Amino acid sequence: MSTQRPGLGRHGLDWILMGSVLVLTFVGALLVWSATSERDTLTGGDPTAFLRKTLVNVAIGLVLMVMVLATDHRWVRILAPFVYVGSLVGLLLVLVMGSTINGSKSWVQLGGMSIQPSEFAKLAVIIGMSLFVAERFEGRSRRQVGTGEVIGMLLIAGLPAGLILLQPDMGTTLVLAATVFGVLSVAGAPAKWLLGLLAGGVFVATVAIKLHVLKQYQIDRFLAFLNPDLDPRGAGYNVEQARTAVGNGGWFGQGLFHGSQTRSGFVPEQQTDFIFTVAGEELGLIGAGLLIGLICLIVWRALVISRESRDIFGRAAAAGIACWFAFQAFQNIGMCMGIMPVTGVPLPFVSYGGSSMFAGMLAIGLLQNIHLRGAPALPTRFSAARVFTTR
Repeated sequence: MSTQRPGLGRHGLDWILMGSVLVLTFVGALLVWSATSERDTLTGGDPTAFLRKTLVNVAIGLVLMVMVLATDHRWVRILAPFVYVGSLVGLLLVLVMGSTINGSKSWVQLGGMSIQPSEFAKLAVIIGMSLFVAERFEGRSRRQVGTGEVIGMLLIAGLPAGLILLQPDMGTTLVLAATVFGVLSVAGAPAKWLLGLLAGGVFVATVAIKLHVLKQYQIDRFLAFLNPDLDPRGAGYNVEQARTAVGNGGWFGQGLFHGSQTRSGFVPEQQTDFIFTVAGEELGLIGAGLLIGLICLIVWRALVISRESRDIFGRAAAAGIACWFAFQAFQNIGMCMGIMPVTGVPLPFVSYGGSSMFAGMLAIGLLQNIHLRGAPALPTRFSAARVFTTR
């Protein structure tokens, strides 16, 4: 009798996860195409410009995913510290020589590409925290996460989070906080620390506002979220237009490339932050619900991979990725529907953007790697020599 687990093919890949990602990126490409095909100021008169760019991003992302997927699990952990340090360097470069777009200094220009290091920092924090807790506990009898371990993981997360907050990028900071909370929970952090983390987050946000770390437009967005009628032509404009677009869709939508709000260009940043409004207007409640269902499938498979992993690194990393995708999707969709403040985070695998796509695909590659290699328990310490000598 076969012992093959659900979702696995003959070669061991999680095909439910893979299929969900591929379908989601295909739908995302269509939505980006629809959102930009009539926007000559964006496309330069080429209706398919953003479609082609999106397909290139997806292709590069798939290559990155396969590279991580095929990498020996020992090398994944050996390279983890270098990935983390690289993310810090990228965030520092942003503050020194970054470009300001939409009020946030979050991009670095490399050749003809705009790279957003904070997207890669999410994955770097996950693997950094996961490696730290794995190194502390694997192969040892003591399993209780203590104060030292929690502080160490918070320091690993705190350095990039502080740099991201200085950009300032509140949306990514919130996603990172939710991700850290998930990794700490799976690692076994005491409840008092988790509650303290929530209280500390509120305190830091308050201090950031008082010290004017946040820009005025970001504060206005939060005020507009609390009261959309406060400034309907200013800070509340995006939310009002987004809710109108989603409401126009009804049950079955107005049809792809036929959304009235989308055709008119009333919703700002519709190909990136507000891409869900295109799904709501043109695909309707049914189509948008299926899109949400695909995201839920990805999160579910990440949680299953976390549960089935037999080593602490895989368990914590997969759970962190699940929290990342889940909260970021909730934040993006919520701001399109007026139930979350506008913070400018992309919808994973759907919004236009190379950095977001690359980071997401790298995370999927890591999930598949954990899934494929997670059965045997991993040694506590690794060295380059052991990689080549261990059979």
